[in-house]
Amino acid sequence: MIAAVSERTAREVITLDGPAASGKSTVARALAERLDVPFVSSGLLYRAAAYLALAAGADPSGDDALVHLLERRRVRLIPHRDGDRVTVDGEEVTERLHTDAVDAAVSAVAARPRVRAWVNERLREIDGAFVIDGRDMGREVFPEARCKLYLTARPEVRAARRVGERDADLTAVTDAIRRRDAADARQSRPADDAVELDTSDLDLDETVERAWRIVAGRLAADDS
Repeated sequence: MIAAVSERTAREVITLDGPAASGKSTVARALAERLDVPFVSSGLLYRAAAYLALAAGADPSGDDALVHLLERRRVRLIPHRDGDRVTVDGEEVTERLHTDAVDAAVSAVAARPRVRAWVNERLREIDGAFVIDGRDMGREVFPEARCKLYLTARPEVRAARRVGERDADLTAVTDAIRRRDAADARQSRPADDAVELDTSDLDLDETVERAWRIVAGRLAADDS
């Protein structure tokens, strides 16, 4: 079944959405590895937008001017199993997207609604089979996705996981996650046909295994 998925040329997408610190990126990478297909990181396109804004001396927090700049360039995200690539007008710029300057600008860029629409358009141009995570991949960007998962967990559980990765105060992180959930409530909600997976009482291995069973079952059912 895995070989059958990776050999298809038509676009076949598996989406993992969910709130902040739900583990969706880690699980998406694990599923992509099991399926032998690329994991697509939409964040690279936001980094590309920030990079182009900085290179042109444009305001990363702008909207109309920034989108006008982006629309004049041909930006493409090319999935690879060993890491995605980004090209601008045919030139690879992937290595230039991970700098302190881009790190500092990318949040302002990603906050612009028209930039988000531009990123979504670039994502829809990707062909082939891949796994992608985000806030609204299954609901807005890839409503035709073959399998959609929505990972979530209680805020205090997600906070504890994040504190485990960083030197931070649990109460402060929990409060920050609750605020982020409230801000993202409209955008980060499951598609009507997504399978919701609450990982509050699961460790990472259990979460990956549960998600894999859901995906494998959906693919097998579609192929039968």
